[in-house]
Amino acid sequence: MNLDLVDKVAIVTGASRGIGRAIARALADEGMRVVLAARTLVELEELAAELPTESLVAAIDLREADAPQRLVAATIARFGQLDALVNNAGATQRGDFHALTDADWKDGFELKFFGAMRCCRAAWPHLAARGGAIVNIAGIGGRTGSRDFAIGGAVNAAVMNLTKALADKGKSDGVRVNAINPGAIATDRLERRLAQYAAEHSVTAAEARAQFARNQGIPRFGQPQEIGRFVAFLLGAPAAFCHGAIIDVDGGQTQTL
Repeated sequence: MNLDLVDKVAIVTGASRGIGRAIARALADEGMRVVLAARTLVELEELAAELPTESLVAAIDLREADAPQRLVAATIARFGQLDALVNNAGATQRGDFHALTDADWKDGFELKFFGAMRCCRAAWPHLAARGGAIVNIAGIGGRTGSRDFAIGGAVNAAVMNLTKALADKGKSDGVRVNAINPGAIATDRLERRLAQYAAEHSVTAAEARAQFARNQGIPRFGQPQEIGRFVAFLLGAPAAFCHGAIIDVDGGQTQTL
């Protein structure tokens, strides 16, 4: 399938590892030039060396209010255009509601929600000029509340609402905006949760993996590259009429409408 992405330029935040890394690879494999943004310089440089297309490494902390504007400015200075933005950065603190501090809540919203919002705001004029697109990576925790994921659920729900609001604006400005809600994806973050689960339940790593998936109501965990390929599709020409969509990629875990 021809996605018509060759030589276009995309910013991918949270690109140093996990889902973000897989997204960057998928876009580069489709011929896109990619701006790799995250806080860890070494991992970004390693990824850049692996990609088949030209890339720009941006070691940046999106919790800083001016960071998104600097990121977009660096992109335009290097490539002269911006065709796509993938807001993937952001992890939130899990735990009992009463154990979560104001600082935990502030950090969760600062990176994932405010970082995404500010990146959208900074990128918007350039995307509008190119008929570009945005994909926000939220998460299924925003669909259904969970006692140990209060911050993440609230942040993801906010990202989904932002997606709908910007899609409404994008109809007149010529910018497509969609979101993906990943489920349980086999990343380092999930491996840490599995190790904790194994310790708490006194089971082996294999047993923890099987039990955890079964508890989520899914036959297996997703792979980061499955999210990466879906992002590439949403940014590509075959998805040109897909606008304002919020798509669960979770193996069937989410059963709510």
